[in-house]
This record gives sequence, C-alpha cells and structure tokens, in this order.
Amino acid sequence: MKISTKGRYAVRVMLDLALNNSGECIKVKEIAGRQGISEKYLEQIIAVLHKAGYVKSVRGAQGGYRLAREPEAYTVGMVLRLTEGSLAPVACVEEDSGTCGRCDTCETLQVWKDVYQAVNHVVDNVTIGDLAVRHRQRTGTMDAAT
Repeated sequence: MKISTKGRYAVRVMLDLALNNSGECIKVKEIAGRQGISEKYLEQIIAVLHKAGYVKSVRGAQGGYRLAREPEAYTVGMVLRLTEGSLAPVACVEEDSGTCGRCDTCETLQVWKDVYQAVNHVVDNVTIGDLAVRHRQRTGTMDAAT
C-alpha cells in the first residue's frame, strides 16, 4: 500500500490549519506557501475536505479556510480514507467486498488481515491534534497558534 500525494497533502493541510488557528480564516495561498504545494492542487484537496465537512470556508477579503471542528476530532485515518478510499492492502479484506472464492484455502489471507488491522490501528489512533502537539514539542513552540 502506498499513500498518494493527495492523501499525504490532505493530512498536512489539516495539520497546517490546526497549527495556524488564530481564529482567522487561512488563505489557500498561505497554506500552499508553507507546505510547498501548488495552489491549484491544494484547492482540489481543500474541496474534498470541504465537501466532507472537515473544513469550513468563508468567502471575501477576510475569507479562507479553517477546521470545522477541533483538531482532536479528526484522525489521520479519517483524512486518508476520505482522500485514498480503502486502506486495505488487498481487496478481499475490505469490509464491503464479496467473499473471495479462495478464502477457505488461502494461506495468505490472515497476513493481509493482520496488515490491514495494523494500518487501521495506527492511523485511527493518531489525531490531527496529536500531530500538532508533536510538532510543537519538536519545534519548541508550545503556544496555541504556531
């Protein structure tokens, strides 16, 4: 399994919005500059996040984007599933997949289930808030709007 730039950038955007939350909306241009992402690509990613209700937008001169909820309300898994779809390493372990005809005799099925479970455990137990705390600890910037 490989996470695309869309998934990675979406997590970075959510983290950027959390770290730079001063109560004001944040412009795409500012996020793009800090994250080194093209504005055009960032707009596509923000559109997905906005449609899902993860970010709110405000139009106008003072407009921009902000998180719809607190950073702790979003797990990395939520953001990745939104942008990537299933995180399953193979189709037969996806929750909504039909039963594979080889399930009864497949010696590798449990390996794929274990991989899927491990990935889900990691991404579902790290929030955007956790990433913000890690960033602030690493950089020594412990105030709320860094």
